[in-house]
Parts: sequence; C-alpha cells; structure tokens
Amino acid sequence: MRKPFTKTWITASALTLGLTVLTPLYVGAAPVETTSNAVTQLAQTFTGTIQYFDEESITLKGADGKNYFIGLYNFSDKQIQQLALAEGQEVSVEGSIVEDYLDFLTFDVYKKTLPEGITAEELVQLEKFFHDLKKAAKEDNYDELDKAWQQIEHIVTPYELASWEPEPFEEFINEAEFTKNDIVIKEQDRKQLETLYQEYIKLAKENKAEQASEIMDAFYTILNPYFDELYPPLTFEEYMADYEVEIPEDELANLQAVYEKALTADAEHNEELSTELWEQFHQLLSTHIKPASFEEFITHFEFDIQEDDYNKLQQYYEEAITLSQSGEDEKADEQWTAFYAILDTYYEELRPILISASKLTINGKELLSELSK
Repeated sequence: MRKPFTKTWITASALTLGLTVLTPLYVGAAPVETTSNAVTQLAQTFTGTIQYFDEESITLKGADGKNYFIGLYNFSDKQIQQLALAEGQEVSVEGSIVEDYLDFLTFDVYKKTLPEGITAEELVQLEKFFHDLKKAAKEDNYDELDKAWQQIEHIVTPYELASWEPEPFEEFINEAEFTKNDIVIKEQDRKQLETLYQEYIKLAKENKAEQASEIMDAFYTILNPYFDELYPPLTFEEYMADYEVEIPEDELANLQAVYEKALTADAEHNEELSTELWEQFHQLLSTHIKPASFEEFITHFEFDIQEDDYNKLQQYYEEAITLSQSGEDEKADEQWTAFYAILDTYYEELRPILISASKLTINGKELLSELSK
C-alpha cells in the first residue's frame, strides 16, 4: 500500500545513528561547475573500480586508493537498470561530496516517491516538514522526528490511499506459498480470513489505521498455526548441529529439556516464560562454547594492523575473555572498550567518502541523473 521514504530513509537513519561520517572537503578531484534548482554547487569527478553495488549505491575503490560510497538516489530505477553494473567495472563518477548519509536524501529525491495529485501549496508544506525530519534525525531527536513524520503522513496518506490497489485475497494469501508446500487452509478458516481481509481493506481505505491493524491481528491469529506448519521449529538435534561443542550426557539432557520447554512456551505464546527459558538455554550452552582464539578472531578484520597495536589488541582480547568466563562482566567491558578504541582508528581510515552522483560514465557511455537534467 505504501511507498514512502521507505528503504532509503530507513537505511540512512540507521547509518546516521551509528556510522555518521564527516568527510574531508577536498579529495583531489577535478572541479566541474553544475547547477541544480538554481543553486550552484561544485561537482567533482572520481574514477575507480566497482567493489559492490545495489539499486541505490555503488561502493567504489578509487584510482587514488581511497574508498567511496556513491549514492545513486538522483537516478531513476530505470536508469540504474540500464547501466548493467558489474563488480570490477571501471567507472567515472561526477558528483558532490556530502557529509552524512542523510544528505543523500534531498527533497527532490523524496518528491520522486510522492503520489500524484499533491498541490503546490502542499509541496511547500512537505518540504518544510521534510527538512524538520532530517534535522531531528541528525540530532537524534525522536520526538521531533515523529512529529514531523506525522505531519508528512497527514498530507500524503489520503493521496496514497486514493491510488492504492490492494491485491486480491487469493494472491495475498498465496504469497506465503502454503499451496507449494502442500499446506491446506481449512475452508472455514479461509472464508473467515477473506472476510477479515476485505474488512481490513475497507478500514485502511478509510484511513482508520488503528482499527485496520486490529483486524490484521485477528487475521494472523487464524493464520499463525499454518505458518507454524510451514516453518516447523528445529528439533534439538538439528539446532545443536551448528555447534561444535562437547557436552557431558547429563548436561546435554538438561539442555534438551530446557530447549523443548522453550519451544512449548513459544507454541503457547507465553512470551514471558519463553524469554526466561531461552535465556536459561543460552546461558547453559555458552558455558560449553570455546571462544575463538585471538588469531582466529582478528582474521575477520580486513586491514593490516601495526605490530604494537596487534600486541595490545591480543592482550585486551584475552583478558576480556578470561574476565567474562569468570563472571566479571564489568571488568571485561573495560577491556573490550580499550580493544575497540584501537580498532576504531583503523575503521576511520577505511570509512568511505560519500558522493552524491549526478553523472556516471561506464565503457564510454554517459548517463546524467534525472534530477540533474
């Protein structure tokens, strides 16, 4: 039903909370003057090899040895598909440096997701609320963020609902692939589900979100047993197959008993008991899991570490493991803090420079973003 700010907003917000980047303002690129919305900006050209890509971005290893995150938010889905991107391709990118992942989401980008019919006056209001939203997100001000989002929803939702064409019930119910897995929904349940689904559509069209949500809760209460059949829980033996641990038989029997009680609590939707039992299960299991050696652990980090830092990291790691095993969690946390304080300096060197792309050149073919035309 909804195509709002969606994935791009969620992604950028998540990155802002933990991975905000302040990049240098100069990266040794060739300046090119461009104009967008009557505001002159200094664009620059970057060349390199594609390391990774998706429908919204390219991770680029620059010819200068630096890492770049290229935001493709100014391009349409159709344009990006036409590029036929591939890892290892050489690409030239023209664009401007931004300081934060949220800066990729300009109002022009957001406007592309809006439904038809919104008036010029409403666009002015939406632009204000949009900037309020971004400001609140950068400041981690969740009250103001929620307030701005509600104001945007108040304007946009009626237009979205007017153009919304819900799936027919049969298509909706078959998305879970019950039929492919020979799971037959009882006729009485199917009729009840269809009635609830139609009621949900009616309430949703009337913008009665809370009541529509209650209807869908009832819908999935009926459907949950079929999902349980579709995705049966792992047996204890299947679950333990992923763990290379040696557990004495009496302790293994106790662990299995707790596991099966936890599954029963899940089946009975006893959330409090389920949480308690799963915590107990993982505590028992953790006592038998041998921590990775420092040498094994450090191989997960894709950068070269100086010898002095390597020795310090090994000391902090081994002390943290020893303290954790002795139940001294607070002291272990101090060691982990010191451990990651060293690693953070290496991460900083690897953080990409953020580029909002306006033109791409691949195999001699140039593509100018729709928002730059």
